[in-house]
Amino acid sequence: MFSPREPVPFAFVAEADRFRSNVAPPPREKSSAGEIAGRWLLGVTIIAALVGSLVLGMPALTVDHSATDTQQSQASQGH
Repeated sequence: MFSPREPVPFAFVAEADRFRSNVAPPPREKSSAGEIAGRWLLGVTIIAALVGSLVLGMPALTVDHSATDTQQSQASQGH
């Protein structure tokens, strides 16, 4: 059912912790001008969308006291 494990020398286990690979990852390719411009354009578009949503959404978040006062006064006059 279970196969007996082979004993592993302690030195091998300790050495495995210090092992470093001598294989270096390939160098990164330089981004082209089009890729850089595309990233900038995407970033500017996202920022403009966030600012635009704030500009358009702020009037909806403000409380207009004059509109509520007018409705209350008309209701109190029986209209």
